[in-house]
Amino acid sequence: MKIVVLAGGTSTEREISIVSGTGICKALREKGHRAILADIFCGLAPDAGEEHFPEEYDVDAAAAFISSFNDKVPEMARTRRSFFGPGILPVCEEADIVFLGLHGANGEDGRVQAAFDLMGIRYTGTGYLSSAMAMDKGITKQMFRMNGVPTPKGITMMKDGIVRDITVLGLPFPVVVKTCCGGSSVGVYIVHDQKEYEEALDSAFGYEDEIVVEEYIEGREFSVAVVDGKAYPVIEIRPLVGFYDYKNKYQPGSTIETCPAEIPQELTKKMQETAEAGARALALEAYCRLDFIMQDNGDIFCLEANTLPGMTPTSLIPQEAAVLGIDYPSLCEELLRVSLKKYE
Repeated sequence: MKIVVLAGGTSTEREISIVSGTGICKALREKGHRAILADIFCGLAPDAGEEHFPEEYDVDAAAAFISSFNDKVPEMARTRRSFFGPGILPVCEEADIVFLGLHGANGEDGRVQAAFDLMGIRYTGTGYLSSAMAMDKGITKQMFRMNGVPTPKGITMMKDGIVRDITVLGLPFPVVVKTCCGGSSVGVYIVHDQKEYEEALDSAFGYEDEIVVEEYIEGREFSVAVVDGKAYPVIEIRPLVGFYDYKNKYQPGSTIETCPAEIPQELTKKMQETAEAGARALALEAYCRLDFIMQDNGDIFCLEANTLPGMTPTSLIPQEAAVLGIDYPSLCEELLRVSLKKYE
């Protein structure tokens, strides 16, 4: 197939997206597809040529071209009106499908998906509405509650209605303060007293105008991929220091990841069933990944859903797939297959 792997963009997760996209593009090339790597915001390379899906293709050179814009993107985003870079929409229309290697805002939040729906461009992952709901942690929490998916207690707060007296919220310390629509745990703070709470409010509102304040659940951290409605093996994530924040997600050696997780079979089944229920609650199609906290007594809480989770070769979903005997290139092809079911 002719495939555009879209990466980059303007979110805080741009650099990780480039790593995901590079791995995906190489894997699909290995499987015989004519895949190319492109930056959705910065556009095609000037020397891309008329043949957009060549038989021979240098993925690393494409990734280097995309990365060359990293320091320039903030200024480009400030001065430009159009989100889609030069040549991107025509080449996506030409492709059989677009593999979304994007993460975070303007990529994972449903905007790109909605535009592609209107243009008849096929893409991987779930649709625009479910993408938007899952991206917003406040809406996610509401949908989980409405559908009986256990999730920590919490409230959403707007910048023009900041509540600095936490007793008004009915939440004792410690609490978690996090941006509504951030990704990769950027803008997430665990706070233990009033001073930390006020500092976290100011920091979180520096990213967005809406945040979530929720109870802090102490326990072990897990994640479960749901592909085509079925849960993959459970993976446990144990940061050596702190919680599973941006640094621990992407700095080698900072986290111990165990798959399958070393928990009793009944808890494995319970978490997998909860993951499937969480995906249904948000109407998520194709594939996603849901994150969990489990207390010592076995109580499980679903924190959020990721509709375009990390797809570096060592990311969580590839690790879960490996337990099932699915290697990384085959996983990329499987995500294509389940995504195409939306168009049958």
